[in-house]
Amino acid sequence: MGWLFGPSPVRSHHKHVVDVQAIDPEFSRSGPRVEAVRTARLLLRRWTPRDRSPFAEINADPEVMKYFRAPLERGDSDAFIDRIEAGFNTHGFGLWAVERLDQTGLIGFVGLSVPSFEASFAPCVEVGWRLAKSAWGCGYATEAARCAINAGFDQFGVDEIVSFTSTANAPSIAVMRRLGMHHDPADDFDHPMLPAGHPLQSHVLYRLSRDQTTD
Repeated sequence: MGWLFGPSPVRSHHKHVVDVQAIDPEFSRSGPRVEAVRTARLLLRRWTPRDRSPFAEINADPEVMKYFRAPLERGDSDAFIDRIEAGFNTHGFGLWAVERLDQTGLIGFVGLSVPSFEASFAPCVEVGWRLAKSAWGCGYATEAARCAINAGFDQFGVDEIVSFTSTANAPSIAVMRRLGMHHDPADDFDHPMLPAGHPLQSHVLYRLSRDQTTD
């Protein structure tokens, strides 16, 4: 998860199968567009106005933002949603808002994005996540990220998906490993959006190609 904002530690090893029939693609000028995806326990969907307040609370939580540059003010949080929605319009995929099937209300986001900074591995498609602290420890990040990866490969024809985070972010690195992603130390990098010497500048990169399994 390479946005400089917030982690989603999970510690479950449960695996869940994507409900392919719940993937509801619409077609735009840029190709397929997945509006909603359902897993065994979660709904990944487009954003609505009612998501802005709980998302701002998530982004303002210092524990959620521990491995990222800084918490977000409300205006920055709202602007982030606007950029996410613009990404859906451009690419067809994006960072889906996530809620539990058995309980209404936003618990964070999981999905795919296209990083905007220059790097040796760019252009690329990234899988990332950020969940409210109340949703940690349930395996939701792994479950939803696996679903997002499958959508990237099956619906959008992506050949490789990456994920990256600060070398200090052990919980998110554990999620990447549970997803079956692979790490080569030669791919690690200093994030160009952080100043030299920043304690979070050093990042690891994990990869998963279409011919590798996420199970």
